[in-house]
Amino acid sequence: MNALWSGGLERLASGGTWLEGPAWVDGRLLVSDIPGNRVLEWREGATELTVAIADAEFSNGRTVARDGRVYQCSHGRRAVEELHPDLSVSTVVDRTEGVRLNSPNDLVVARDGAIWFSDPPYGITLPEEGHPGELEYGQCWVFRLDPATDSLTPMVTDLDRPNGLAFSPDESVLYVANSAMHDGFKVCAYDVVDGRCGPGRLFYTGRKGVIDGFRVDVEGRLWFSDDDSVAVVDVDGTLLGSVDVPERVANVCFGPDGWLYVAATTTLYRLKTSTSDAALTS
Repeated sequence: MNALWSGGLERLASGGTWLEGPAWVDGRLLVSDIPGNRVLEWREGATELTVAIADAEFSNGRTVARDGRVYQCSHGRRAVEELHPDLSVSTVVDRTEGVRLNSPNDLVVARDGAIWFSDPPYGITLPEEGHPGELEYGQCWVFRLDPATDSLTPMVTDLDRPNGLAFSPDESVLYVANSAMHDGFKVCAYDVVDGRCGPGRLFYTGRKGVIDGFRVDVEGRLWFSDDDSVAVVDVDGTLLGSVDVPERVANVCFGPDGWLYVAATTTLYRLKTSTSDAALTS
């Protein structure tokens, strides 16, 4: 495993409740503390997480697009938002066919600027993660928002609880985690042709528990949460190795210089890798 990472897991800072949605933004790591209804930040050398946004409306996953824009999911507003440099937000999309979304969870921006996001119900079914509500379109899907027309199209409709998602380096495959306990914790793969997803296939089944969020590196490997560990899987679904974490892991992201940042329950960790994020370098 020395070819993938060096050294051990480094503990950076604690103080969260359930940390999610890490992203490296403007020289700092932003991470959601969903039950705390806030966004926290960490800077190099800091030993504590500090509050970047209070009353954050239960924001969850976020991502940095190739043009530098930052997008995030809001459980509370049931929306995908743009997070501006001053940390204000504006709504990108919050409805489909005239009804509200459930609670967007994770997202990725493709090369063409389209925003793909998962929409499970956790922000309206878990009191600590949002506001009580109804599944107004009655399902939990992965959507694609077209940047030219603002049209919103369901892309993945066969998963009960779609969660984390990411593209292969050439964007020919979309990987989506399923976090439904009754349906098994797994990652499914969907071939993408002309902006549409083909039928899903099982790519990987979790060894320990919930697979939540993940990233794909420049070689196409998936780095993802598997309960209380970070696992690395090759392009054919072969487990290459894993790193134990003292807490349950929610999500990961790459930062500068090959660092992989790990959001794990109350604490932020990192691991020095030999790779980088395909979404920002390919």
